[in-house]
Amino acid sequence: MGSLYYGSSSEPIQIPDSLLAHVKVVLTTKFRRKERLTLSLVTPGSSQGGRTTLWLDPSIPLRFVFDSADAPALDGTLLRQLADAANSVRGLVIELDSVEQQRALEAPVLAAVG
Repeated sequence: MGSLYYGSSSEPIQIPDSLLAHVKVVLTTKFRRKERLTLSLVTPGSSQGGRTTLWLDPSIPLRFVFDSADAPALDGTLLRQLADAANSVRGLVIELDSVEQQRALEAPVLAAVG
């Protein structure tokens, strides 16, 4: 399980390593372009409930911490889906309990992005 640290918060957002690797590519691409976006984390089964939305800006510190030293293979289809969502009015939405996202991560890699 990876961790995403945003801003001055010392409490990480826990995201599976493989999904976090995909999110990292999408966010760093947006930030290289000096673009801002929202990131919503949907956690329906958590004690904190429902959804948290962050306003992401390239000027605010962002750190990705992975449990594994090995970089996971990236799925081109999932990257495109996440990038399309990040470019939409709704913003990037990560459903942490989503069976669909787990299946997408377990699917064969369509395109390796390095």
